[in-house]
Amino acid sequence: MFFASDNWAGASDQVMAALSSANDGFAPAYGADDLTRRVEARFSEIFEREVAVFFVATGSAANALSLSLSSKPGGAIFCQDEAHVAVDECGCPEFMTGASKLIRIHGPDGKITPDGFAKAMSAFQEGFVHHGRPQAVTITQSTEIGTVYTLDEIAAIKAVADTRSIPLHMDGARFANALVALGVSPAEMTWKAGVDVLSFGGTKNGCWCAEAVVVFDKDRAGELEWLRKRAGQLFSKSRFIAAQFDGYLANHHWLDLARHSNAMAQKLADAVEASDKARLPARPQANETFIAIKKARIPAMREAGAAFYEWPADGLAPDQALKPDEELIRLVTSFRTSQADIDAFMALL
Repeated sequence: MFFASDNWAGASDQVMAALSSANDGFAPAYGADDLTRRVEARFSEIFEREVAVFFVATGSAANALSLSLSSKPGGAIFCQDEAHVAVDECGCPEFMTGASKLIRIHGPDGKITPDGFAKAMSAFQEGFVHHGRPQAVTITQSTEIGTVYTLDEIAAIKAVADTRSIPLHMDGARFANALVALGVSPAEMTWKAGVDVLSFGGTKNGCWCAEAVVVFDKDRAGELEWLRKRAGQLFSKSRFIAAQFDGYLANHHWLDLARHSNAMAQKLADAVEASDKARLPARPQANETFIAIKKARIPAMREAGAAFYEWPADGLAPDQALKPDEELIRLVTSFRTSQADIDAFMALL
């Protein structure tokens, strides 16, 4: 009953088989091997245009390096109030962008709204050195509360960013989950909607240690080679990250993994709705489900082996506010979640 995070799920058999096969013989280091080049070409196929791809180890590194590409003195990066870059990355984006400021914007459903973004940017008067200047905007897809930006919502954020000529970055730690939830193509959810730079996540969806920065305009990607090396993210045995992506992307495996974890979230939500022991403030859109349960049940459930995290309830709608005896918990399903896991959790509840 491991619902704490999709990071707990390990790697898929297909990814591990690809990783093992890359261990034979010798290959050039630092990304000069044939496998790395083949996987980089595969990314271009997936996104329907030639892209620049930079493998890194973690999502935090991918986000920080993506944002560092647009670094400027006095830079301000706009993000949703609950974004991973603002809450869970220990100052890494600020550090790796040369002390750019993160401007947190409150928005409903874990999202930035165009109006909220425009208002936040308006505080930075053009050419007024004392306040700094806009540098980039970042959105999370799917969001920290499991919601998904529509294509129109992404395009609307990009339209506001264009008024100050700043790039749009997408934190895609759960990129595949959002993609299958919308039923669109990778190109449609990224550069066709206005995304300039993507943190492409594989680790949460069946890889062992595989993240990538994808830059959709190759002419703007040159500095990232130097930034990645300076950040200690250029792997000598790069082929082992490439191998994970090779297995991950083959035969739509990555999409199948995401479809399963999303489907398990829906089954979990169905079970909660059918129960009188918990409350579902909103249906999940990807693979994160949030439920309100009695505080008194939490210790016994953990003692019996259920793994989950309590979660801030600030984002709940007023009519869904917690009662004094309730706690909001987050349940994350993965490619390894089974119906038996859901049944066991609900039995405990």
